[in-house]
Amino acid sequence: MRRSAARRRSVPGVHIGMVSPYSLSVPGGVQGQVIGLTRALRRRGHTVHVLAPADGPTGLSGVTVVGPSVVNEANGSMAPISPHAPTQLRTMRALWDGDFDVLHLHEPFVPGPTATALMLRPAPIVGTFHAAGDQPMYKSMSSLVRWFGTRIDAKVAVSPAARNLAAVALADPWTILFNGLELDGFADLEPWSEPGRPRSDRPTILFVGRHEERKGLGVLLEALAGLSHDVEVWIAGAGPQTAELRHRFAADRRLRWLGFIGDVERDRRMAAATVFVAPALGGESFGIVLVEAMAAGAPVVAAANEGYGAVAGPSGDDPAAALLVEPGDPAALGVAIASILDDPDLAETMRQRGRRRAARFSMDHLAEAYLVLYENVIAEQTLSARSRRRASRPVGLPGS
Repeated sequence: MRRSAARRRSVPGVHIGMVSPYSLSVPGGVQGQVIGLTRALRRRGHTVHVLAPADGPTGLSGVTVVGPSVVNEANGSMAPISPHAPTQLRTMRALWDGDFDVLHLHEPFVPGPTATALMLRPAPIVGTFHAAGDQPMYKSMSSLVRWFGTRIDAKVAVSPAARNLAAVALADPWTILFNGLELDGFADLEPWSEPGRPRSDRPTILFVGRHEERKGLGVLLEALAGLSHDVEVWIAGAGPQTAELRHRFAADRRLRWLGFIGDVERDRRMAAATVFVAPALGGESFGIVLVEAMAAGAPVVAAANEGYGAVAGPSGDDPAAALLVEPGDPAALGVAIASILDDPDLAETMRQRGRRRAARFSMDHLAEAYLVLYENVIAEQTLSARSRRRASRPVGLPGS
């Protein structure tokens, strides 16, 4: 049985159900936001319980694992979702047992725990939309999406690009809250050095991402083919293009294929990099990896897709925090990389701009913004419940 509205508000803090459709044991942008936001809210004295699929350790306490994941192709990438019936049943049980004040659903329409929570709706819902790019569902199923949208009390997009995608079917009002980053971990990063090897004086270029067409690794490698500089190129990650790209560019001895690396190594390599390159062609709603690189102190060269532009482009009186080039243009990308390598003053300018820009995306600031939304939707439900009680009270009884 749900607690009364009066009883809920007498309990210190907010009891939040944070729901992810993606496996928390698989690294990803949405998963990182779920974990970071949960930690920031808990530091403020609120109770946060996470419902999500997982396939191994999550690195976070207070998680109800609702099922394993399967890989599903979406928006040019691969998403670890859990659309199984047992997952839905576990989610329903956890929602009823949780007695939450508010549910925060990330990607509410993805099959699995978020869509189940949206159907059940045992508490007010804040829904965050992360995706951008091409999502035919919003057009082909617009009437169904609109109906589901009425069950969301506050709609949030992580960028204008994410709002523009979902707004095809979901009407205003929208709130835009950019993704957050736990900045404390970047304050005193020790730059990467190879264990047992002296640190090289060669400039380094770093790419981090899935090796798929959308992320633009092929464009970067073509740009490097026209770059004569003596550099070391760190390529982190893997994907469907890895074997083909390694074969095609095997003659370039500057390339170091790192495979998957952990978060600590990734951040330290960012701190050591002479330039961080993010050449994604499109479909980026935000670009938290740019914020991470800027926070670590790396000058950034990036493709000027809509999501990256929102993060690193000019903002008011603040100049661009990265060198932005046309997506898919190897020549322009090569020129921008060379300008950082050849001009230490420019590199330092971009490094300082990047650090200032990264400070805007504090996870603590994001948690405070979400708390305002949580309190608003809880208050609205309380007022609505009181109105329904007054409307159903028989005329003539005391208090009518």
